Amino acid sequence: MKINIQPTPDTIDYWINAFVPEKDLFFLPAKEFEHFKEYIDTALVIPRQEFFNHATYKQIQLNNSYQYWNISVEVDYILVVTPDWVKSLTPDKKEFLFHIQKEVGRGLIYPISYSALDSSIPKEHIIEVDGEHFIILQKAMWKEIPYDIRKNLMVEFAQQWEKWDSCHYPLEAPTFLKKIANTFPTSSGGNCLSATLFAVSQQEWIINEWVHPETFKQGLKSRNYTQTLIQGIQKGDVVIWENSDGEIQHASFCIGNDLFFNKNGQTFFNPWKVVGFAELTEIWGDYNMKIFREPV
Repeated sequence: MKINIQPTPDTIDYWINAFVPEKDLFFLPAKEFEHFKEYIDTALVIPRQEFFNHATYKQIQLNNSYQYWNISVEVDYILVVTPDWVKSLTPDKKEFLFHIQKEVGRGLIYPISYSALDSSIPKEHIIEVDGEHFIILQKAMWKEIPYDIRKNLMVEFAQQWEKWDSCHYPLEAPTFLKKIANTFPTSSGGNCLSATLFAVSQQEWIINEWVHPETFKQGLKSRNYTQTLIQGIQKGDVVIWENSDGEIQHASFCIGNDLFFNKNGQTFFNPWKVVGFAELTEIWGDYNMKIFREPV
């Protein structure tokens, strides 16, 4: 049976403060960049390749907030600006810029429901695309919105990432996971691989690390987990899903009775949840599943 889970007030406070970064980033194809040359004297203009290889801009929270993985290949330049820079634009230029950001896949742009619209939200930060309204977030406007409105928006945005439902944590499941299961992070980075490694190692600090595939494989190996060809998943097993190139797409830890300790992404909007095997199969069933087991 599904249950509702919710972040604590302290967690939401953290999200509100961390979600919109101090630096505003705007992503532009070369032809659109020409329209903003008169405004770039106070900006850093970074070519695409240099930007995505730059240690400063590879920080996990910038990655998650701006959703780098969605940025169009058509983008050639990234403008790095102070929060007040956008106020220097004329209304027409600002609207043009915001529509470009939606087109190129920049993060911090969310569908906004009619009930969440409020007079305190600057009208120029709401755009309409194909009959749907979107809010364009950046630091200056975010700080000016009253706290209660930011809180309501944060709750709405978080549930666009993932539904706040889960399964009860079973009594017979490992006790060390219980305090983490069905809770929300207060930092970015922890992903499905770190959640699974925490489950097999009982090293709680690992749960907030941004673990990559080769590190994950080494973690399983060091704890003597090996692939099993025996049919059936049992408590303590690690299940991974790989694409046709053998690249890990997801991993999860079985806590018994076809239930798993699971995390769906690297953002703080993705909770550590208890999910059924059927739910995992629905999402990852098109990939090659492998079972890893610790020796008895």
